[in-house]
Amino acid sequence: MAAGLTELQARILVGRLRDYTGDIEALVDPGLRHLAHPGRLADGSRAAERIAQAVAEGEHIGILTDYDVDGITSHVVIRRTLNELFGVPRQRLHSLIGHRIHDGYGISMPLVERTLKLSPRPTLVITADCGSSDEPRIARLKQAGIDVVVSDHHALPIEGPPPSAYATVNPTRSDCDYPDATIAGCMVAWLVMSLARATLIEQGVLEADTPKLSPWLSYVALGTVADCVSLGGSAINRAVVRHGLTLINRMNEPCWRAMAERLGADSIPFNAETLGFQMGPRINARSRLDDPYAALHFMLAGSDDVAHRHLAVLDDDNQARKAIEADMVEDAKVLAKSALLEDAPAIVVYLEDGHPGVQGIVASRLVQAYGRPTLVLTPAAEAGMLTGSGRSIEQLHLRDALQRTHELAPETLPRFGGHRGAAGVGVPLSCLADFRRAFLQAAGEQLEGIELAPRIYTDGELSIAQLDLATLDEIEALGPYGREFESPLFEGEFIVERLRPVGDGSHLMMELSLGRMSWKAIWFRALVPGELPSFSEGATLRCAYKLNRNRYRGRESLQLMIEHGEAKG
Repeated sequence: MAAGLTELQARILVGRLRDYTGDIEALVDPGLRHLAHPGRLADGSRAAERIAQAVAEGEHIGILTDYDVDGITSHVVIRRTLNELFGVPRQRLHSLIGHRIHDGYGISMPLVERTLKLSPRPTLVITADCGSSDEPRIARLKQAGIDVVVSDHHALPIEGPPPSAYATVNPTRSDCDYPDATIAGCMVAWLVMSLARATLIEQGVLEADTPKLSPWLSYVALGTVADCVSLGGSAINRAVVRHGLTLINRMNEPCWRAMAERLGADSIPFNAETLGFQMGPRINARSRLDDPYAALHFMLAGSDDVAHRHLAVLDDDNQARKAIEADMVEDAKVLAKSALLEDAPAIVVYLEDGHPGVQGIVASRLVQAYGRPTLVLTPAAEAGMLTGSGRSIEQLHLRDALQRTHELAPETLPRFGGHRGAAGVGVPLSCLADFRRAFLQAAGEQLEGIELAPRIYTDGELSIAQLDLATLDEIEALGPYGREFESPLFEGEFIVERLRPVGDGSHLMMELSLGRMSWKAIWFRALVPGELPSFSEGATLRCAYKLNRNRYRGRESLQLMIEHGEAKG
């Protein structure tokens, strides 16, 4: 065990790294020294040389990325590097981002057609966070004389990298020597562009003192947290997020300053939770409901005024997304009852009137509620097709389950992609019943013998003396927290001294006591709006909670964030 840890810190680490066999110090004290050299990426040098050629010869370059936070931050990294570091004029750069609803995920055919209509047409397209499963569309671009450099992190199809791509840089490749396959798409893009910089310097196109890409790690931190890649077994991901947060909190970019102003002065310094629960949802909301370019413009804003203008759009979309989500979750839970009654290994629901942009969030809510992998499907823009998003549990590799589904019934799943915890699918409406059967079989094969139910894992209890800001300091020193390295969750019993619904009526503000001490507490989404609490003042609340630093007018106090609770009287 790493030296210098407190008993509580050791307890937290043991609960998260039980099976970890690597260097504990690299996780406890993550730093950029743990980044592996990008030259170890298969096809990395080939990709860098092609990008360098395009820069040196003045080619038009297309930047094609996914529309989520990982894709948008990847786009920013590539575009700012080409323009600001490599000197490519903006008029020779073409931003290509698909519309979630009209185009779908990845290198869609509508996106290909838009690329081919550009004038002048790019001779190189660099992808990020997509492309590994898009061989037919890449072949179409190659046929038109466009080279495609794929940078991605999603699982490759069993056939391997797309043969029509000029290069495919993906750490999940079986022939890739890069030591960490869990990095996000934005990190792959950052590594590829770092290699391109080194190549351009070697060729004498750039000066040796050309700035490195280090400042862009702020964007990589945001994309890494929002894409929910591992922060448990990955020293690289932890290092990138920790360093990126340091950069973000310098508030050098208008996007960070605008967000800080929106959240209030007491929100600074940002932490991983700020990125995951405040910035990420706002950027995602735009692409869930409409065109994703406002999110890109927000991240690229050159002034505070421009950043604020685009952030207002993202905020409005995020509020609309929340309303749509609430209705869809309610409908999905009704439809999920049959799967629960059958004790099915997974949940597949089709929401005929559902919004495709909110599928993933709804799937997450069902996973939390029922402890089963879930796919949520809605009508696609293409007639006769459904589009869907899935979220999984720790025991099931979702991308592998979909690959097995395709093997069992290929006609029911013409298109899918993703990774262990999340995935997207395209399913013909006429094949829905057959797809459901095949997917349930595939899930059942992985989950055989595993009891499925919602599980709450905690880090145990805290003493009264530990319920203070010093304990929170101990916890924060082990950050960043995220997927597979979740923020500590504790359990205990408290007396409810005061409570009142707040916000839209779904949240509970409380004062909880233990012995002679009391603390403020907040329980988000504790109620259905308009519903009264099932307990009253004086009740004993057994709960699972997190510690939170409540800042108000420059003063700090400890606040309990209730995650789950049950009154005993």
